[in-house]
Amino acid sequence: MKTTSQLLPGKHKHSLWGPRSAVIAAILISIICFMIWNTSGLKKALDTSTEEYVLDVTNQLTGEISAHIESLKTTLTLLSKSVPFLPDDSSLEEFLEDTTELLNYDQLAVICRDGTAFPGTFDLQKLHDISGIRNSFNGEFSVVYTEGQNLLFSVPVYEGNKINRVLAGLSTKENVQALIQPKSFMGTGLSCIVDASANVVISPTELKPFLQLDSIFQSDSNSAARNALIQMKEDLQQQKSGTFQFQAVDGSHLVMSYQPLNINNWSLLTLVPADLISSQANSYVFRTFLIIAGITIVFTLFLISIVNFYRANRRQLEKLAFTDQLTGGMNEAAFQIGYQRLMEQPQPPACAVVFLNVKGFRLINENFGTHTGDQTLRYIYQKLQEQIRPGELAAKTASDCYFLCLLEDRPEKVRSRLEELVGNINSYNKGTDTTYNLTIRQGVYLVDDPSLDVTIVQDRARTACRQQNSDTSCVFYSSEMTLKMKTEYELNSLFEASLENQDFQVYLQPKVRLSDEKTAGAEALVRWMHPQRGLIFPSDFIPLFEQNGKICSLDLYIFEKVCIYLNRCIQEKKDLIPVSVNLSRVHFRNPNFLEAFWKLKKKYKIPDGLIEIELTESIFFDTFQRRLVRDSITEMHRYGFGCSLDDFGVGYSALALLKDFDVDTIKLDRQFFSDITNTKAQKIISGFIRLAKDLGIHVVAEGIETQEQIDILRKANCEMVQGYYFSKPLTICDFEKWRRGSCKSR
Repeated sequence: MKTTSQLLPGKHKHSLWGPRSAVIAAILISIICFMIWNTSGLKKALDTSTEEYVLDVTNQLTGEISAHIESLKTTLTLLSKSVPFLPDDSSLEEFLEDTTELLNYDQLAVICRDGTAFPGTFDLQKLHDISGIRNSFNGEFSVVYTEGQNLLFSVPVYEGNKINRVLAGLSTKENVQALIQPKSFMGTGLSCIVDASANVVISPTELKPFLQLDSIFQSDSNSAARNALIQMKEDLQQQKSGTFQFQAVDGSHLVMSYQPLNINNWSLLTLVPADLISSQANSYVFRTFLIIAGITIVFTLFLISIVNFYRANRRQLEKLAFTDQLTGGMNEAAFQIGYQRLMEQPQPPACAVVFLNVKGFRLINENFGTHTGDQTLRYIYQKLQEQIRPGELAAKTASDCYFLCLLEDRPEKVRSRLEELVGNINSYNKGTDTTYNLTIRQGVYLVDDPSLDVTIVQDRARTACRQQNSDTSCVFYSSEMTLKMKTEYELNSLFEASLENQDFQVYLQPKVRLSDEKTAGAEALVRWMHPQRGLIFPSDFIPLFEQNGKICSLDLYIFEKVCIYLNRCIQEKKDLIPVSVNLSRVHFRNPNFLEAFWKLKKKYKIPDGLIEIELTESIFFDTFQRRLVRDSITEMHRYGFGCSLDDFGVGYSALALLKDFDVDTIKLDRQFFSDITNTKAQKIISGFIRLAKDLGIHVVAEGIETQEQIDILRKANCEMVQGYYFSKPLTICDFEKWRRGSCKSR
């Protein structure tokens, strides 16, 4: 047995929320990926911009340094031309002192071939490398770095064509550092000069960042930076420029740029922070990330609240959609879903769908109140739940009906279980003085095609239930029922056109007075003469039209045809006889139904008492309609109609009807005359006839076919008879011929 919540479309919820969640997740992931991609692109662009900027500034600085050194060469060369013209050592000393400060040298000296220098304070021995001086004695301008990272500039001093002296200028490390220190990079850059072997010529003002390069070169953890350093060494030897980024040992990110100076294969190295340009941009990016993260959190919380709200409302809607509000169990929609799931299994189980209809449930509400009726429905559902087995379904549908899905495929087994179920429902009568058994009609469809739509399966079970003639057994659906339904559908679709085309014809069956065997009246009967289908018998369409309500239109049509006939008889001054017209019980659903008949009677000027409305005795069995029928009979008399009671004697309370209802005629049912030779039956017939005469009620014996029946009825003083003994139902034309001819037609 499955509960309603288990049969709600949970998998459909997951199947719906799965794609939705995937879409939402995909959107969020796409946004995050786009942000990462965009940020990565932005960082890469900033890094590229930083490297290009550093390379441009280094290139500019290299040009400045090269120009400065070229300027020193030029000025030193010009000075060297003045040295030969100085008359004495005092003038030379004064000249050197003046120009030293002017040219921003730390010291100027004239060096002879023997190694003596003037002024004497210039100590040649302290210089680490004097190769440049030797080159100058060979006629070259030279610049070399000496002990303490000082730069020694030297040019030859020509005296005629001879070079006996060299003019040398010494620039200390501090002055050169001031020269190579970049003015850009907001004071965060460092520069140094190295030779082709990466030996430091002029060190930077701060050694720590450059010293970390050796640590990176020795380390295996930062292979990218290590490879970049190897590439830089190769570029220094080939006098190439380049840039690269690396992470220092202390975790700082730096950009290295190297540019050849075109002097002694020296290169200028410049080191700046990697966030030189992106420092401010990074703060904006970080703030953007915070904003997006905040929006994402708010959006996520909002989405979660929507999802929770949706789920809460969905659960409520599911409860309303799939739960019967009276019993709290499954309703028809939940039953359909449960059945479909059974049929969707790889091997659908054999099962039977049962439709249960509580007969006469309206009487429970009328006699005991709706509260008791609701309790009864809940009680029945509770008993159904107790009886069904795991995997089976039970659901209450609209009004007083139920559906079961039993895992059974044998009719006898299904019938046995349903008998047990009905017995269990009526078990509440045990131990009570007054029993009130519920009659439950049962229609069963043994499912033979799992692919069949559930609504078709239910309809077939309903169809089987409607075919039930007995209240004690269930009816199983058969293909003949489908054929009958098809026929009924076709007849139903033909009705309107046939009514408009007057395919329905009135037949009259005479009522013969036994005292003189003359026509005392007639009963109007309907025959359907369809142009394609031919004659359609009343038994094929009357029950159908009573079921769908179209019988009301047909009754009114027949009534009008009778009025037209009687009006013609009046116009032609023919002998008039009363004509009875059958009236379906369906009319009594409308308390004012007689007005339409009265208007037709008035339209065709039919005298009072000429039309008799014939009611079947079964109308009076409905307690709810009894008062309405009694009032309607009173209205019939007020409108000038007679009232005839058909099939009298079939019901258990036939005599009580004569007391409570003011009918003009009773028609004894043909069942009384099937065994008319029975003495007891003859006494009953005689008793009914005498009682009716005492009450002033006319008596018609219908279904009379034999002379023996005529003789006994004449002996019992029956007033009129109707049946094939005198005539079958005739068309109006044939009926008039029959009246003009012999009354006794066999």
